[in-house]
Parts: sequence; structure tokens; C-alpha cells
Amino acid sequence: MNSFFAGTSILYFLGCVALAVLYAWLLYQGDKNLSKKMRYCLAVLRIIGVTAIAWLLFAPLIKTLNYTLDKPIIIIGQDNSLSIGQIKAAGFDQKSYEKHLKNLQDKLSDQYEVKTYHFSDSVKEGLDFKNQGKLTDAASFFQKIKNEYANRNVGAIVLATDGIFNHGENPLYRINQINAPVYTIALGDSIPKRDVLISNINYNNIVYLDDDFTIEVQVQAFQSEGENTILSVSQNGSKIQQLNVAINGNSFVKTIPVKIHAGKIGVQKYTIQLGVLSNEITTKNNTQTFYVEVIDGRQKVLLAAVAPHPDLGVIKEAIAQNKHYDAKLGLADDLNTVDPSKFDLIVLYQLPDAQNISVNFLEKLKSVKKPIWYILGANSGISSFNKIQNQVNLSSSNGQVQEIYPTLVKDFTSFNLNEADRQIFAAFDPLLSLFGRLTVNANVASVLNQRIGQINTQQPLWFFTNDNGLKAGYLMGEGLWRWKLSEAKNEVNTSGLSDLISKTIQYLSVKDDKRRFKVFTSKSAYDENETIQFNATLYNDSYQAVNDPEVTLQVKNEAGKIFNYTFSKTENAYQLDAGTMPAGNYSYLSSTSMGGKRFVASGSFYINAVIAEYQQTTANHQLLNTISKQSNGKLFMPADLLKIADEILKNENIKTISYEDRKYDELINMKWLFALILAMLSMEWFLRKRNGAL
Repeated sequence: MNSFFAGTSILYFLGCVALAVLYAWLLYQGDKNLSKKMRYCLAVLRIIGVTAIAWLLFAPLIKTLNYTLDKPIIIIGQDNSLSIGQIKAAGFDQKSYEKHLKNLQDKLSDQYEVKTYHFSDSVKEGLDFKNQGKLTDAASFFQKIKNEYANRNVGAIVLATDGIFNHGENPLYRINQINAPVYTIALGDSIPKRDVLISNINYNNIVYLDDDFTIEVQVQAFQSEGENTILSVSQNGSKIQQLNVAINGNSFVKTIPVKIHAGKIGVQKYTIQLGVLSNEITTKNNTQTFYVEVIDGRQKVLLAAVAPHPDLGVIKEAIAQNKHYDAKLGLADDLNTVDPSKFDLIVLYQLPDAQNISVNFLEKLKSVKKPIWYILGANSGISSFNKIQNQVNLSSSNGQVQEIYPTLVKDFTSFNLNEADRQIFAAFDPLLSLFGRLTVNANVASVLNQRIGQINTQQPLWFFTNDNGLKAGYLMGEGLWRWKLSEAKNEVNTSGLSDLISKTIQYLSVKDDKRRFKVFTSKSAYDENETIQFNATLYNDSYQAVNDPEVTLQVKNEAGKIFNYTFSKTENAYQLDAGTMPAGNYSYLSSTSMGGKRFVASGSFYINAVIAEYQQTTANHQLLNTISKQSNGKLFMPADLLKIADEILKNENIKTISYEDRKYDELINMKWLFALILAMLSMEWFLRKRNGAL
């Protein structure tokens, strides 16, 4: 550390000294009570004190220089993935390798600061040779070095890996961000070995019941030309398909499509397996398992009417265009045997009717809270219609009908209709509607309003209501078949009417989730190296989110083993990080109590096995060599890794760096200087008085 004055001229300092000398001379030159020796002594004390006081008046700065020595940092990164432990070169001794790498660390520690890490799908401090990582992400290792050692003296990086990177970006693109040579240790075996494997499977996580879906299986084979293997597909342990695969090259790749029928609801476990060839390097990549959730996406729609009508055919045809909806037609007395609770949506076509033929069915409908689409016509029983629902009231005049044209409402937002539909509806023929005064007792979302002649009215024609979450639709006229004929006459490519009917069915059948206790995972499918996240929400009687009660969770695996957890509370909800779990199918049950009531919620999720480490068995030493050359490093084989220390020692660019730290302080801030001045003046005063001077 060096310190010296700065910010004022040396002349100022000499002036302060001259002033102090003059003051001391005037004070002591004529004092006869003091000896000559004492006068000189007191004068010196006065000169020092006055010089310091005068100098402080100029507020000088003192500059301090600190020099910090930064030793080079040598970073050792060890690949800890499965491929390192599974595929080894001939003559490789794991224990000797571990011993030599630790010896390298000790040898470098004598002159450098050494940091060690191990990496796979994540990066952690220290060396670890268990080789259990499911993925290899070397780019994240270099990113961690960049983040943690920015502006530090990184001398060199020692990277021990096989060059197989199956997660993140290519590490070659990251080495330029770190200005240090990379010395690579080439692990694994770069000579291709006999192997047949499933390299990838493309599939959809969710399919619908009774659908046929196709998966794409990519098969690879090395050093196996002329061989044949069997590709088998199993569902929940039962074989459902088997295909022969002929291998016609030593570097063989083929994508095989497999069609599967989704015939069972729930999470289905599918296993793809390749027959084992003799002398394969590993058989762990011959099998791959994945999970597909099969859901019954079909919404059941009941078309209830007294008698056949062409409008019913138009509606049924529109519903049939969506494979996730299934329409059933019920007429007259047949309705008395229909259970409305088994349907997701009820379409009442001119029901109640004027003759009250289906009165028993309508009685059953009263006790079932299902969305209903009411379509009125000339045969509707208006009095009964006004009684079975309370949203709409129509005062009819002796069954008279009138023609009503549709007008599309521009600000309708419950679902989207395109501009082409607007033009189509404007050209439609009129519907027949009962003459009467229409009164709506609820908020209305109208998609079509009534136009009578050339007069556009604000009376709704095709509209929706929502009574505490229970949706209802209304069409105040019959004659949809006329609109269908109008489209045919105008040679419309896409039916706007079918689109409107289909979207009406979808809008009415979608259920609002009003459960007071909800528990769900962040997604339904995970990889086995991902953490499982749960979220929960609890509502009070006013449907406000609360989180006072404790919420517990039980997770059950395929073997029936149960794992218990307790949720953590967030601001007004609950959250749980259950960590990672092995591959398989899981179900969960969560419970809590509030206000004397017990609430439960359940669900399921599945975890796919990660086998990326087995899908490439040939080490990529060429990539390691490229990384070393581009960074001015060098590649070493495991047997020669101790030579890395000598290579680093002779690298002149790896050296200690000295950092200069400059600091400026005002001299007046140095408290010890005031103590010195006070001591000088006090000693002078004491000596003067002791020797009888004034």
C-alpha cells in the first residue's frame, strides 16, 4: 500500500511551514526566561502544530493505493451423466481415473485457486463420480462459469466428458464467452459398437376415445447390417402389434409409423420394444415407455321433439361435423324413457308443445340442472314454455305466426363469427315465429336480432342467458331448413349456419368449474428429471379464495405406495413442490376442512422415463478436440490427464494479475492527526509553564 498527498501544491505546504516558523520565531526569540535549548524545543513543537493546523485549512486529499493479487482460477468440470458410467473405452479403469483427477486437483492447488464442479442436467459444486444424471448439458456448465466468474482471473478450464450432449445448446457456442483455454479429457469410447435402439417417439399426450392415432417410432442401428429385429407395441403390458424391421446398413435410421386405436378411457401405458441382437453394447435403449391419456371428449346432446321436422336434421348434421359431440334424437312418447341426466345438453325443439304430449319428460327435466336450448315454433305451447323457465316470457296471440329475418349483432363476444358469416346471414329467408310480445328477465347475449320487414329491431332472435352459471339458449323461430337451402342455392362453400349451430352447442355444453376446492398439477405429463408442482385453491361460501385451513396431499404410485405431503400457503392459495419422482403413472388425493365441511379433490399425472443417455453410445471426441483448439487448449486421454498440470504451468498467459485500487480521502477525516496536534500544543504549554514562561 502506498499513500501520498495530492490535490494541492507543494508550495502551499512550504507556505504553511514558513508561517509556522515565523510564528515560532516571533514567540520565542526574545524570551529570556527560557534556556536556548528549551526555546528550540518549544519552537519545534509550535512549528509542527501550526503547520498541521494551517495545512488542514487547505483541505488536502490523501491518495491511497492498494494492490490486490488475483491468482489464476483453474476450473475442473466432471461429466456425471449416465453415459459416462455405462460406456467405457477398452482398458479404462474408473478407480485409477478418479485418483488421477484428484491428484491433478492437488497438484494445481499448489499454485492456483482450483474450483471443481460436476454436471449432467444441472451443475453442482465438487466432484461426483456416481454418474446418475439423466441428461448432459455442458452449455449450462459454461454458462455458470460465465455468471460466477465474470471479471475474475479464470486461467483455464479442465472439461472431462465424452462429448455427448443431449440437452441445451451446443457447448461449442459458449466457449467464446469465456476467455480461457479449455483442456478436455476424452472419456467414453469413440469407436461405434453394435447396437440397435429406439432413438425417438413422436406422439400426442392426449387422444379421444375410439379415435385412431399414429405414433412415429424412429429406429437406429449401428454395425448391424443384414440383421432383422422385431418392433413390438404393448398397451398396459399386453402386446397389441408386432412389426419386422430389416436393417440394411451399418448406420441405419428408419421412422416407422404405428397406428393405435384408443379404445379405453384413462391413462394408457404404451411400451415400444426392439428385439435384442447378439453382442449389443447395451440393451437399455431397446425399450421406451410413454403414456397417453385417453379421454371421452364426446359431449352427449339430446334433440327432444314431438315429431320429426327438417330443422332437426339440420341441427343433427351440424353436430355430427364435430366428432367430439354425439347427438341423439328423442320423439314423442319415446322421451318418457329417456334419462336427461345422462346428457350434457338438451335441445327442446318446440317443446313444451301445444298438446302437452311430452309432459312426463318435462317433469323429469325440472329436477336436472342441465343447459337447455329452447327452439320455439308454431307448435310450441307458450303457456307451458313460460312456466318451465323464468328467463323469457312470450305473450302469444292465438297461435298467430309472423316472418322474422335475422340480423347479426356486431358486439356479440361469446364466440367468434367471421365476416363471411355476416354476409350469409343477411341473405337468409325469414323464420316463422309466434306473434307476441317478448320479455327477457335476464341479461342477454344476443347473436341474432329480429328484423321485421325492413325494420331492424332490438328484439333478440337467437340469444343466450346465464342463471348463476346455468346457461340457456333461445331461438324464437322455426325454419332453419330454409337457411340451409339458401346456402345451397348461393353455393356457399362453408356453411355459416352449421358453424353457428356448432358453436352454440359448444358454448352451451361447456361447464363452468364452480368447485370450492381445486387441486391440480402444473401439467399432466412430466419427464422424470422434472420437479412436480401442485397448486390448490379453496373458496369460502362467498366464493372468495382463502388459505387458512391446512391442506394435505397423498400421492400414490403404480405399486400402491403412498407419499404424504402438506401444502405451503401463498398469498391466497396453496402451493407444493413435490420434487422429482421415478417414471410411472400416479394418482393423488387432497383434502382439507373448513366450517365443519370436508373437501376433497383428486387427479392423476404421469412421468415419462428419460433415456437420452442411452440413445447415443459413441463418444464424440472430435467435438472435444474442436472445443480445445478453438480455445487454445488441448485434448488429453484419461491416462495422460496429469500432463494437464504441466501444460497449464508452461502457459505464459495463465499468471497472477495485480489490481490497483485507488482511494482518495480528505486529510481532515484522519482523527489521529487531531490527537497529534493536541498532544504537541499540550506538551508545549506544559513545558512553558513549568519553566516559568508566560
